[in-house]
Amino acid sequence: MEEIETLVAKRGELWLALAPLWLDREPRESDYQHMIEVIGRHDLTLEQLEWIFRLELAPVLSRQQMSMAGEWRSFDENRLLTRLVIHYRRLSGWRKGFWTLFSGLTTMMTRHRWNLLMTRLMEERGETPS
Repeated sequence: MEEIETLVAKRGELWLALAPLWLDREPRESDYQHMIEVIGRHDLTLEQLEWIFRLELAPVLSRQQMSMAGEWRSFDENRLLTRLVIHYRRLSGWRKGFWTLFSGLTTMMTRHRWNLLMTRLMEERGETPS
């Protein structure tokens, strides 16, 4: 149980902040700003963020996105965190390889939003896009 609590403490805030990328509506400016603020509280590189997006979030949230939109209306953070924790704890070996291979498909619907977020994050950090 302690391992789960540590994982939620480490990733939970970040996961929940980035979840709106998969909503059936475009994130608002305030959503992007909140994401940038939360990312700022974590010491993560752009590459680390990319892998969190592709391997930790996309496999769970793309399934949510493909389901009925009504599920988002009754968005339950605890249920989402539970799904993300279960996925994360299984993310090794062949599963990690599988999700790496198929991450292009699972991120396809939100890639434009992710790229916009990363551009804004780089501007916030004073970095220049390559």
